[in-house]
Amino acid sequence: MNILLKRILDRLVRVGNLKVTGPKGSTVTFGDGSGEPVHMHIKTTHAERAISFDPMLAVPEAYMDGELDILEGGVLGVMRIAFQNMGSGGIDATWSKAIEGLRHAFRRLQQINTAARARRNVQRHYDLSGDLYKLFLDEDMQYSCAYFEQPDMTLDEAQVAKKRHIAAKLRLKPGQTVLDIGSGWGGLGLYLAKAFDVDVQGVTLSTEQHGVATDRAHAAGLQDRVHFDLKDYRALNERFDRIVSVGMFEHVGVNHYRTFFDKSATLLKPDGVMLLHTIGRSGVPWATSAFIRKYIFPGGYVPALSEVMPAIEKSGLVVTDIEILRLHYADTLKHWGMRFAANRDKAKAIYDERFCRMWEFYLAASEAAFRWQDLVIFQIQLAKKNDTLPMARDYMAKCEKALEMRDMGHQEPAPASAKPTRRRKAVE
Repeated sequence: MNILLKRILDRLVRVGNLKVTGPKGSTVTFGDGSGEPVHMHIKTTHAERAISFDPMLAVPEAYMDGELDILEGGVLGVMRIAFQNMGSGGIDATWSKAIEGLRHAFRRLQQINTAARARRNVQRHYDLSGDLYKLFLDEDMQYSCAYFEQPDMTLDEAQVAKKRHIAAKLRLKPGQTVLDIGSGWGGLGLYLAKAFDVDVQGVTLSTEQHGVATDRAHAAGLQDRVHFDLKDYRALNERFDRIVSVGMFEHVGVNHYRTFFDKSATLLKPDGVMLLHTIGRSGVPWATSAFIRKYIFPGGYVPALSEVMPAIEKSGLVVTDIEILRLHYADTLKHWGMRFAANRDKAKAIYDERFCRMWEFYLAASEAAFRWQDLVIFQIQLAKKNDTLPMARDYMAKCEKALEMRDMGHQEPAPASAKPTRRRKAVE
């Protein structure tokens, strides 16, 4: 192992049990010996040199290219040691901190997400083969954080619970119109239409997702009530009773937050309600991971709440509720990682070994960031008027309970304030 890398690791790794074998076969141990052991083998001098200068990008790149193997502990173990040493005299070492600081300083240049660029960025990730996503997502293909009401929930159960949790905050009534910004494979829109007898307009920039969602609406016989368009939300002009956006805001970019909320305010009716579900930071603003930005989500950015709130305030929207979901995404990613591992040969048949190693690193590093770093989920409820929603939050819990009964196949309870409906009674 070269002297520079050894000095860096000596300084970075104060806690944990990390072994590193260099290209020439020598092995050095770092940390205090606590916790599960992790053993990395850096196989080439090229990778060793790159890791010395930019570890947060060079480690995943070396792993993808087969120049680094993890003999013990897996990617999750490597990232656990990295994140657990942050702030303990470790990863805030001068060189690494300077590199990440530069990335933060230039983050706005990396997030000029015009309509054309936004579509290209989305296609880089979401237009991968649908067969790939079927290998690790739940049956409804929910590619966002699940909601683990109980720790022993299956992934499918937790994703249904997520849809209930979001729906309850929208306070839907029969006959209303709903805009789903970033509608994915259509599962949430279809759920809302069936449960509440509402009309849903979904928009996405992914050709793959648009095709699947449209087919699903027809298969469910809901094509007259649920429509999906291949369109940028900025091109819309209609007004809606409700707006929901799940897992899309991460792609907006910090430069465009004012545009997003201004447009949302324009699209929302005077008595409307909006629910934004997005990855966020519990800490201060920081740069997108270099690996994630380069290989997974180009143009993506995870905001601190302090970056989101000013744009909301200037839009004229009223913040009516904020909830922080902690560790739910870590458990979601754990399920995805296990499912991907179980179907790795199928993924390799669709793409190749390098892609599989990239995807493994992405899922495990993301899980680690939610477990040991500062990533969380923001659920921000918005309205145009401060008297649109009840003063007490208990209406959310009542709605979730009623939806749970419905999802379990029990007789659907009639809500206290439901209006007569043309098709079925809604759950409120």
